[in-house]
Amino acid sequence: MDFITYIEAAFTPFNLAVSLGGLIIGIILGALPGLSSTFSCAVMLPVSFAMSPVSGLIFLGAVYMGSTYGGSFAAILIKTPGTPQSITTTFDGFPMTKKGLGGLALAIACVSSVVGGIVGIFVFLFFAPPLAKFALLFGPAEYFWLALFGLTIIASLSEGNLIKGLISGFFGLALSQIGVSVVSGDMRFTFESTALIGGIPIIPATIGLLCMPVAIDMIATSEKHLDTPKISSKNQLAEAVKAVFSRKKNLFRSSLIGALIGIIPAAGGAIASLVAYAEAKRGARPEDTFGKGDPGGIVASESANNATVGSGLVPTFVLGIPGTPPDAVILGAMMVHGVQIGPKLFSDHSGVIYTFLAGITIATLLMLPVGLLVGKYIYRAVVNVPKSYLIPMIALMLLIGAFAIQNSHDDILIMLTLGVVAWTIGWFGFPAPPIVLGLLLGPIAEQGFAQSLMIGQAKGSVFNVFFSSPVSLILITLIVVAIALPPILKQYSVRFFSESKKVGEQV
Repeated sequence: MDFITYIEAAFTPFNLAVSLGGLIIGIILGALPGLSSTFSCAVMLPVSFAMSPVSGLIFLGAVYMGSTYGGSFAAILIKTPGTPQSITTTFDGFPMTKKGLGGLALAIACVSSVVGGIVGIFVFLFFAPPLAKFALLFGPAEYFWLALFGLTIIASLSEGNLIKGLISGFFGLALSQIGVSVVSGDMRFTFESTALIGGIPIIPATIGLLCMPVAIDMIATSEKHLDTPKISSKNQLAEAVKAVFSRKKNLFRSSLIGALIGIIPAAGGAIASLVAYAEAKRGARPEDTFGKGDPGGIVASESANNATVGSGLVPTFVLGIPGTPPDAVILGAMMVHGVQIGPKLFSDHSGVIYTFLAGITIATLLMLPVGLLVGKYIYRAVVNVPKSYLIPMIALMLLIGAFAIQNSHDDILIMLTLGVVAWTIGWFGFPAPPIVLGLLLGPIAEQGFAQSLMIGQAKGSVFNVFFSSPVSLILITLIVVAIALPPILKQYSVRFFSESKKVGEQV
C-alpha cells in the first residue's frame, strides 16, 4: 500500500511538471556538444534548492536522464557527441543520417534510451543491497583489470586496422600521463605549462578529437552536409520499435552491461556504452554493418548509457559513493535537503527515495513522446539549415562546450590542438575513438596498478594482490576471451554464412 502512495505522490501536478521541465532542459543541454550530464545537473542544482526534497531530486533525475539521451542528437545529426556517453552513438548514427535516415536513427535512440533507463531503475529498485556489496568488492587490482578489459574495446574501434587502432589507443594512454600523477603527485610532461598541471581534461579532449575533425571536413568540402531525408513510414515510432526489438538480445545485454558498470564508482556511461558497443559488434552476424549505419550500434550505445542513470544510484544512495559524476551532484542535493545517506536510507527516508524513483520512472516514460517530438523538429532544422549558417553555430557550440566546464581558455586551446591532430592523423587511417578510450581508462589503470603494486610490496606478494581475487580472475578471463574469441567466431560465422548461402543457391 505504501508503494501506491509513493506513486500517487510522484503523479501530483507539480511533480509531473517538474519531471517534464527537467526532461526538456536536460535534452536541450545534452544536445549541445560538450555540455555533459554532469554540467547539466550542476547548472540546474540551485533550481532544485527552491523545491521540496522529493521534487528537487525528481527534477535533477529528469535532467540527468534527459541530458544522457540528448547527447545522441548531435552525435547522430552532425557526428558530434553531445556528451561523452554518446561517443559510440556517432559510429552508426551519423552514417544513418548520411543515408537520409536521421529521423529513424533518432527514434531508435529514443526507444533504446527509454528501455535502458527503465532497466537501470529496476536494477536499482530490486537489487540495490547486493549490488552495493558487489561494488565494495572492487579494490585497486580490480580497477586495473577493469581498465585493461576496457582497452580490449580498441579492436572494435579500429575501423578494420587493429595496429593503427592500438597506436591510437596507446597515444591516448600517453596523453593521460600528462599532469600530476594520480598516486605519487609527481609532475609529468607539463613542459612548465600551468594549463597541463591538471592533465588533459576529458570534455575538451573529446570535443577536439571527435568533433573538430567533422567541423574541419564540413568547411573543407563544398558538398551538402546531409542528404535529403528519405521517405519513411508515417508511423516512425513503429518502425523504430521494430528495429529495436528485432535486436532484443543486443538491447537487454547492453542494458544489463550499462546497469552493472553504472554501480562501479567512477566508471560511468561513457565506459558502459563503449563496452556495450564492443560486445554488440563482437556478437554481430556477417550481414550486420556496424560502423556503417547499423541500428544495432545505436541500440547498444543508448540503452547502455541510460541504464547507468538508475544503477549508478546504488553506490550513491547505499554507500555515499557516487557511481557516476552526475550522481555526485545528486548526492550534494540530498545532503543540502537533509537526506542522510547510508544503510538506513531506505528505512529513515523511504518516502523520499521511492517517490524519487517513481518520479524518474515517469520522466523516463515521458522521454518517448518528448524525445520523438523534439528530435523530429531538430532533424528537420539541421537538414534544412544551409551549411554557411550551420558551421558557425557548430563552431560556437564547440567553443562553449570546451570552455564551460572549467571556464578556462586553456581548454579551448587543448580542444583546438587535439582537433587538428585528430584531423591530420585521420588522413593516415589512425582512428580518434581509441585515443578517447585511452584518455578515459589511463588514470583508472595507472592508479589501480600503482596502488596494487604498493599493497603487494607491503604484503610481500605482488602476485597474490593481482591474481587472488575472484573478481580479478573473472576480469582476466573476460580479457582473454575478448581477445581470443572474436577472431574464432568471425571465422566460424563467415564460413557458416557462406555455406548456408551455397546451400540456398543449390536449392
